[in-house]
Amino acid sequence: MALSTGLGSGLSPVVPGTAGSVVGLAIAIGIARALSSPHGSSIAAIVGLLMSGLLVGAAGIPIAGRASRLLGAKDPRCVVIDEVCGQLLASSGVPLFAYPSRGAAAAVWLVSFLAFRFFDVVKPGPIRRSQDLPGGFGIVIDDVLAGILAAGTTAVLAFLVSGGRL
Repeated sequence: MALSTGLGSGLSPVVPGTAGSVVGLAIAIGIARALSSPHGSSIAAIVGLLMSGLLVGAAGIPIAGRASRLLGAKDPRCVVIDEVCGQLLASSGVPLFAYPSRGAAAAVWLVSFLAFRFFDVVKPGPIRRSQDLPGGFGIVIDDVLAGILAAGTTAVLAFLVSGGRL
């Protein structure tokens, strides 16, 4: 259950999905720092975040499905491995550019978090319908799609904040 609850963050009595996203953001920052070049954008960090998000999502499907069955709920609030996955994907837009300051970089990390939470809560278009898919796939896929939309939003803002500097 530790993995399904995002290392316990999903047990938060308030906004467990947001707590899971915070864990995802912390992991994303750690991955990006470990893989980034000190001189600007980092393809290694982008690929690392995308692959990590996809691996967490692939592992999350059976993990979330099993937790769902054990808890007797279609999408239990405490299961947040899907939020961790989505936040990793959403953060992949951050290392695309070089930022003029640490504050600017921090602002873009924050945007990746807020954009993911927005798309995860609002669930525009087919994202909402994707939840109707069976088992763990239905639990995880909406967050994958929200993460992809958030990554695009983050990349656009990152471009503007960085002045397009790679």
